[in-house]
Amino acid sequence: MCSAFCQSWGRVLPALGFCGLVLALVGCKDAQQAAGPSVAANGKTERAGLSAAASSSGAVAKGPKFFHADVTGSSLKPELGLADASGSVRTLADYRGKTLLVFFGFTQCPDVCPTTLQEAAEALKLLPSERADQVQVAFVTLDPVRDQPAMLEAYVKAFHPSFIALRGSEEDTRRAAKSFRVYYERTGSTSSTNYSIDHTAASFVFDGRGALRLYVRHAQGAQALAADLAQL
Repeated sequence: MCSAFCQSWGRVLPALGFCGLVLALVGCKDAQQAAGPSVAANGKTERAGLSAAASSSGAVAKGPKFFHADVTGSSLKPELGLADASGSVRTLADYRGKTLLVFFGFTQCPDVCPTTLQEAAEALKLLPSERADQVQVAFVTLDPVRDQPAMLEAYVKAFHPSFIALRGSEEDTRRAAKSFRVYYERTGSTSSTNYSIDHTAASFVFDGRGALRLYVRHAQGAQALAADLAQL
């Protein structure tokens, strides 16, 4: 199995910049209320610190009510700049006009990654076909050393033919993960290829205008995800 997300909060907080993430998304006033449950790479519950409809003042904006954490108005500035299967470097702007779901993982992850992609595939099946066609799921590898392009393409297509995989250099991967505030770390035998990766086990959903809207917690069910996607 994927190893534990972190051995203690003493490691998690510095790695994620937890307080900074909470305050950036929701403001000081509502930071405590904003810390909702999410799932780390080993399936254990942690405090995610993402709130509903966050604005710079911490006020909750009016709009659809989602099952997952609504982070509309977040000050987070995510970016991709990673290559797809054809070698074309993709940015978030390339997917405007579609609802984009981004998940960071690696192909040798035995539990969280496959269950996340399977849940996304099932959610698409629950949507009307014309709506499902407007949803793009992008799997970003955190393991560019082992996850080569052909392997990645076969991996994501096994879950759904419309899924895409994105890959960059190790430097590009760190940059993209940092922009999303995604934590990851190699564990085990880091001097060889026999290692695992602890990582944030949540997905990020952008609307058709390219705005970050949802922080999707792991293993909450395809119906909940489909219902949220239907509202965007």
